[in-house]
Amino acid sequence: MYLENSILLIVNTQYLIMEGILDLLNSDLGQNIINGVSGSTGTDQNKTNSVLTMALPVLMKAMERNASTPEGAAGLMEALNGKHDGSILSNLGGLFGGGVDNEVKNDGDKILGHILGSKKQGVEQLIGQKAGLDAGSVANILKVAAPILMGILGQKARQKNVNSQNDLGGLLGGMLGGSSNKNEQSFLEKILDADGDGSVVDDVAGMVLGGSKKKGGLGGLLGGLFGK
Repeated sequence: MYLENSILLIVNTQYLIMEGILDLLNSDLGQNIINGVSGSTGTDQNKTNSVLTMALPVLMKAMERNASTPEGAAGLMEALNGKHDGSILSNLGGLFGGGVDNEVKNDGDKILGHILGSKKQGVEQLIGQKAGLDAGSVANILKVAAPILMGILGQKARQKNVNSQNDLGGLLGGMLGGSSNKNEQSFLEKILDADGDGSVVDDVAGMVLGGSKKKGGLGGLLGGLFGK
């Protein structure tokens, strides 16, 4: 039932996007993004996949946290209705084919700084330690992926006619898997509040290595970590 209800057709593209952000990585679009980001950053595909699998839920949770205030929600809505309206998805071949230009990477760096704030380096260090990459390589991957993630959100916001703070919170929560499990939510908060000393690296590892990528969005991925 989850899969039947969560598949959405993206307008102006040939791909299907799953409702959950982690289901996205297993879709045709997700594989194209992984391959493109891997090629544009010169990073192994498996390691790129691991980085995105760990990072995307964290970025989504951080956006959900930011959008919990009227000011944060208004800022994100402005971005999704403007520059990040989803148009980037209409020509991913062109984006990756000629090499991702510095304008996109600079935009991605600004997005990460806005979303993660002072936690940016700590999150990159934590993910890098488990993925077997230095924090700089993780940062390069996320710089390319962040504008694409924003584009996905922008297109889904238009599809769902998101025009209020409550609508935006629902969209972000749905893409996190719509989980009501407080342990899963507090786990993502814990990563965002980490100081980069590696204290939650093993927990991050459990997300990818301890629990398999099962259908059901975030709940499925984190199932191994919380003993479900």
